[in-house]
Amino acid sequence: MDGTAAIERNWEALKRLLAMLVGMAEVGFGTGLGTGGQFTFFGQEDAAASRLARAEKSKLSPALTLPRHLYRAILRLLRPAEAAARRLIIAAAHGIVVVLPPVRPRKPTPAMRRGPRAFLPVGPKKRPKPALRTMSLSLLDPLRRPFRPCHRHMPAHAIPRVMSLDFGSPYRPLPPPPSPDDPIDAARLALRLEALASALDDLPGQANRFARWKARRDAAPAQEKSDADRSRRLSPLRRGCPPGGRLSRYDPSATHSRRIREVDEILAHAHALAVYALERADTS
Repeated sequence: MDGTAAIERNWEALKRLLAMLVGMAEVGFGTGLGTGGQFTFFGQEDAAASRLARAEKSKLSPALTLPRHLYRAILRLLRPAEAAARRLIIAAAHGIVVVLPPVRPRKPTPAMRRGPRAFLPVGPKKRPKPALRTMSLSLLDPLRRPFRPCHRHMPAHAIPRVMSLDFGSPYRPLPPPPSPDDPIDAARLALRLEALASALDDLPGQANRFARWKARRDAAPAQEKSDADRSRRLSPLRRGCPPGGRLSRYDPSATHSRRIREVDEILAHAHALAVYALERADTS
């Protein structure tokens, strides 16, 4: 981490935004639609780990739900906050030199057994223990999928009814339209909040993590048989505007409309820092 004032200022702003998102989640979980308790976050890893361990043991996900309107409000702010944190990590990783360990040779594939023992079972396979559900902040932007099929869904209450010719069949009413207060599973949203908090709490460690990814990318051979049919990411940032952002460029002297949020300004500034750091790394 280079310790520039811009990175520190945006880092503190993201911490404040994350605290607000956690408060919104705690309010939603305490409304009766969720667990009814406090959102295990910020210094309560033991309680969160025990809850997730019990969930993995019982093959059930943690019963965390949020109202639909609150879930979408948190998600609209969480996505640009994740993109801004990712760009701060890229900017903080500039100048870090990482020495990669030597590449281990791949183990040869075992030959097929022959003879009378070919079809005998090798032995009981040990099942791996279920690991705790954890999530780390991705260092790469999700790519756009231009050829993704666009499915147009029509709400159930707007679909024309085709009555059956059997007059004796019971009438089935249409399902009600979705309500803003419908409970939505927020287990993955809670994991994303925890991942963002872990990344912001250890920004130098995340910068070293990105430096290792960049060193592995630069050390990868240009032509390799195993990578012939697999595309590799050349840049951690995708083209165009950052994910979830509403500003195309950072301009501190410009006046913005009311639809521009604080997280949009943070994301635009962090994006400019990341692009500048990547350009300096490429030219050096």
